[in-house]
Amino acid sequence: MFDIKALRDNFEEVKTKLAKRGKDYNLEKFADLDKRRRELLNESEQMKAKQNAASKQVPILKKAGEDTTALMAEMKELAEAIKALEPQVRAIDEELEAFLMGIPNTPHESVPEGKDETDNVEIRKWGEPTKFDFEPKPHWDLGDDLGILDPATAVKIAGSRFMMLRGAGARIQRALISFMLDRHIAHGYEEIMPPYVANRPSMVGTGQLPDKEEDMYHLSNTDYYLIPTAEVPLTNMHREEIIDGARLPVKYVGYTPSFRKEAGAAGRDTRGLIRVHQFDKVEVFKLSRPENSYDELEKLTADAEDILQKLNLPYRVVNLCAGDLGFANSKTYDLEVWMPSYDRYVEISSCSNYESFQSRRAAIRFKDGADKPAFVHTLNGSALAVNRTTAAIIENYQQPNGTIKIPDVLIPYMGGQTLIS
Repeated sequence: MFDIKALRDNFEEVKTKLAKRGKDYNLEKFADLDKRRRELLNESEQMKAKQNAASKQVPILKKAGEDTTALMAEMKELAEAIKALEPQVRAIDEELEAFLMGIPNTPHESVPEGKDETDNVEIRKWGEPTKFDFEPKPHWDLGDDLGILDPATAVKIAGSRFMMLRGAGARIQRALISFMLDRHIAHGYEEIMPPYVANRPSMVGTGQLPDKEEDMYHLSNTDYYLIPTAEVPLTNMHREEIIDGARLPVKYVGYTPSFRKEAGAAGRDTRGLIRVHQFDKVEVFKLSRPENSYDELEKLTADAEDILQKLNLPYRVVNLCAGDLGFANSKTYDLEVWMPSYDRYVEISSCSNYESFQSRRAAIRFKDGADKPAFVHTLNGSALAVNRTTAAIIENYQQPNGTIKIPDVLIPYMGGQTLIS
């Protein structure tokens, strides 16, 4: 949630930063509401001061034998007027909270300006795009030929934009999950297996709601939503808590299936594993001291890159421009893997620093000794999106005869199997 004090004290600066996102957030509405609220509070305080002064006069007048009827009547009027202001202040508070819930995070100073993904800035590349001496196939055709992807059965069971993996397809997906978890545990993350549903406060705490309400799967007649990413339960593990500062940074990794009403574009995105409603992800998450959070972002991004390097998949890292940033994000690096069927790099991970945006909404603070509690910074990243990693392996490791070579690091997780045929 946006820091109301920062907005009050640095209104023009915040307005300038938010303008980088390319949208008008009508901050003047906040200024008007906040001004009206302070006027009402000031009016209430003045009446309370009069009320207190009058109450002190009552015993003095009574002791002097004077009539206090008029003064008592005045005190009653003041009490009624003060009480009448309370619902007005409460209504403005509710309107202010709703307004602030709709204001996104401000971009960090290192975020480039731009309108959309075409303005994102490439930071670095690793590996070279895969070259073939034959005509490569897209992963959905290879998956069909090998019997490892079965979209038709998934559609029969659930509907469009769902996928069923079979045989070696299911096994390589499971192998990837185990491999990713093992690598991150070696990097010092604690493995968590969280619930796959979350309540509304948890969704609000991470900024999924109210911003992405239409993208969520809501369980009817309940307060529950299917999670869109493990970020939601991992962040809310410490909702409304004060953490001992000596524990920071806190590092978690969790595998979950994830659920989103992915709209996507027509064409190749509607086929295969790239954009589906249910997908697997391994998520890394950190709680950090504010002064260290951008160093922690670099480390978290490197941990996600490590997976791609061990799998020997070509990729690049891009710094998202302000117009392409997520609602709660202050800065995001996207990792994009090379996909031969697209003849370009495709997003496989987003590594983000939310600064104190989520921790304010979820009331997550830390404390050092006698110091006053302060909000932590939250960070998370996909490390990696498993379905897209499977698709990238199928396409980049395909052989001229239509088989798929298993990456070396996955062979032990595949029971020694070296080829999908």
